[in-house]
Amino acid sequence: MRLFRFVAVLVLLIAIAGAGAGYLLWTRLQQPFQAFAGERFVEVPTGASSREIGRQLTEAGVVSDPWTFRAALWWTGRARGLKAGEYRFDMAASPLAVVDRMARGDVYEVRITFPEGLTIDEMAAAFEGRELGPASAFREAARDVSLIADLDPAARDLEGYLFPETYPVPRQLEASTLVRAMAERFKAVYAEVSKGRDTGGLTTRQIVALASLIEKETARADERPLVSAVYRNRLKIGMGMQADPTVVYALRKARRYNGNIRRADLALDSPYNTYRYPGLPPGPIAAPGRASLEAAFAPADSPFLYFVSRNDGSHVFAETLREHNANVQRFQVEFFRRQARK
Repeated sequence: MRLFRFVAVLVLLIAIAGAGAGYLLWTRLQQPFQAFAGERFVEVPTGASSREIGRQLTEAGVVSDPWTFRAALWWTGRARGLKAGEYRFDMAASPLAVVDRMARGDVYEVRITFPEGLTIDEMAAAFEGRELGPASAFREAARDVSLIADLDPAARDLEGYLFPETYPVPRQLEASTLVRAMAERFKAVYAEVSKGRDTGGLTTRQIVALASLIEKETARADERPLVSAVYRNRLKIGMGMQADPTVVYALRKARRYNGNIRRADLALDSPYNTYRYPGLPPGPIAAPGRASLEAAFAPADSPFLYFVSRNDGSHVFAETLREHNANVQRFQVEFFRRQARK
């Protein structure tokens, strides 16, 4: 009887001790910890072991010690579910919370936005501005025409074929990786927009070039089909495009653009100068968005051949040169005369 009581008491004590140890462990795993100031980045490479990850987190001051981290893995059963990537820590977090973040793959990303209408050079500047790498690396990556060879085998670079959008990317990023993603995104959008549509006799390159003109000429949704119609109508009758954005593009390529177009610039000898060379420019002059690609495929049913800015973000359209000249006089000549008198 005494032996039985002794064993019972011993089992009870062990149970109490186990429960106490479990409670202490549970408390420790839920206790927020931080041994760093500001922020810490931890890069977890693909294939890293839980032991190696625990060591990194301990050295960064994110967890108190590797044992506690591995205990959190054991407790959650997620030892094999941690995702590779870079993680940012900027406040105290419990070991369980750290494991949960890494199991969800909540990696740190930078968001970089490329608005519609940018050139490769402007995109490269944005890439460098977000401290993702040098602009030269982006420009070099944008020369990889193999990325769109199936769409445009004549392309000499990816001008017009890098889709303008917001991209979430890691801090440590190869420019070529981002450029590839942008080109793939363009091809996906172009496939959606072009499906079942007639190009009207234009090649893919010409469609994208037209879309880039539309993008540079107007930001108004209601005007894009009208601008598309103007250029389509001019093509049909062999009339010059005479598009100012193509002159700006040509001047920039020649390192001669200072923010203004002078009369002498209209004679610049460049295949992109549509005042001097007939037809569409030899390639896109900027990155068109979805709406401009849509308009390039679906011009308005309109007889317009001309348009001029009202200087308020909108344009006035005309069918005849006489109407156009009257609009120029009213919305350009007289407008700037009034501005000069103020």
